[in-house]
Amino acid sequence: MEAPGEAEAHGGRREGLRCRHPVAEMLDLPFLPFCIFLGGLGFMCVAFVSAWCQHWRGGFALDGGLQMFNWHPVLMVTGMVVLYGAAALVYRLPPAWSGPKLPWKVLHGALTLAAFSLAVLGLVAVFRFHNNHGTPNMYSLHSWLGLATVLLFSCQWLAGFSAFLLPWAPAWLRALYKPVHVFFGSTILMLSVASCVSGINEKLFFSLRNRTTDYKYLPAEAVFANTLGLLIILFGVLVLGALARPSWKRPDADSPDSRQPLLTAER
Repeated sequence: MEAPGEAEAHGGRREGLRCRHPVAEMLDLPFLPFCIFLGGLGFMCVAFVSAWCQHWRGGFALDGGLQMFNWHPVLMVTGMVVLYGAAALVYRLPPAWSGPKLPWKVLHGALTLAAFSLAVLGLVAVFRFHNNHGTPNMYSLHSWLGLATVLLFSCQWLAGFSAFLLPWAPAWLRALYKPVHVFFGSTILMLSVASCVSGINEKLFFSLRNRTTDYKYLPAEAVFANTLGLLIILFGVLVLGALARPSWKRPDADSPDSRQPLLTAER
């Protein structure tokens, strides 16, 4: 039997839990509606950057001219922000919480590889444009940040593939590397968002001058592109917020199966 003081203390704790429970339920948003909203937001980011390059920047081509440059922002936003953000949330999907982890490992790896491939094509587009027009490469903060992000992403993918998808990494090494992999995954997404936003601003400064309305007068193109930047920031913030929510994490995230390599994973 509990002492009167202990019973009173336990009763107070239970009462406190009952008082906090409705608030916790209100804050515990369902994942599926959030995921649908985030998917729509990602689609809007791709649609906005495509419309900007098509309507105001002259469309797309593969001839090394200005139209080839326009592939750069479209591929970077699609790959390094939208696809990468989707890959980061694969393990937050409720179907991934039970059963073999192999399909989700493959999906995560495939999405990140697709994002990296689009980023490489985006770099090819901008370097070819610069070289054809005699424009120096790698002189701006945007270019430094963007290239550093892609290089860090390549290291992250290779390390993750070696540690989690191949059988030679010991379990203790995978367990040790996992939090590092998660940390740099979020860091790369933040750097990708920063690179895209700085690139949008840089392009507007270069384009909206001389024969066009200056950027400082906020023409329609500037409003549209700035809105694109805000959508990209919102997408990145929501992805990071979803990754940080404990209730959306895979319950068995620390189980031995979560550290099992691809070639020996249960099918």
